[in-house]
Amino acid sequence: MKTIKTEDMNWLDIKQAIEEGYHTIVIGVGSIEQHGPYLPTKTDTVIGEVIAQKVAEKLDKALVGPTIRFGCSEHHLAFPGTISLKFSTLKALVIDYVDSLVRHDFKNIIFLPSHGGNFKILAEAITELQAKYPEKKIAGYTELYDYVDFISKISTESGITKEESGAHAGENETSLMLAIERDLVITERFEPGYLGEFGEKQGDLIFKKGIKELTNNGVLGDPTKATKENGEIYLEKFVDYLTSKVKEMI
Repeated sequence: MKTIKTEDMNWLDIKQAIEEGYHTIVIGVGSIEQHGPYLPTKTDTVIGEVIAQKVAEKLDKALVGPTIRFGCSEHHLAFPGTISLKFSTLKALVIDYVDSLVRHDFKNIIFLPSHGGNFKILAEAITELQAKYPEKKIAGYTELYDYVDFISKISTESGITKEESGAHAGENETSLMLAIERDLVITERFEPGYLGEFGEKQGDLIFKKGIKELTNNGVLGDPTKATKENGEIYLEKFVDYLTSKVKEMI
């Protein structure tokens, strides 16, 4: 096949792939929201799409579904350009997405969120879908703070502190974007944001009151040490980690 991305394939080739055993489909769930004054609003969607593609490539006979580009980003709406779905909208979208896929004999449907605001509602949707389609494997990586901890871990292995790595537009995400879409990163605008402790307490505060409760520039972390080389390392480690998680799911 020329591609494993279903949106770039025609229906006949998708049908043939399924008949040949491509029963797994991987779907990124991103967002369009502010990522500081130097990263594009599509950052989470870009990263999610690349990760979904690379994870699918490492699995045995898997396709990649169209990325869900919008997410639940209410906590970023103080910044222009952010577009947010209601929880109910994203949940309904995920359910409709799966309702379509199960009619085409996909057996394993895997969601990989790349935006923190999507994790909780995605977990709820998956739980409902598992009950609705018990004969299918419908799953997703929905442990938000495990996700944040892993990001911190791979950054510290490259000499970056947990605070610099950050949970939003810090060194880690900025390095990933330098590796994936360098031309969209405005390096001369790099500036640190919130550099304090970040865990469930701070996450809950952001989700309830908005990210400006912690940072005026929309950044959690410090991008100034970000490099393309670090981004390439992070991407490889992240893909390996998520691939192992997906294999456990299916």
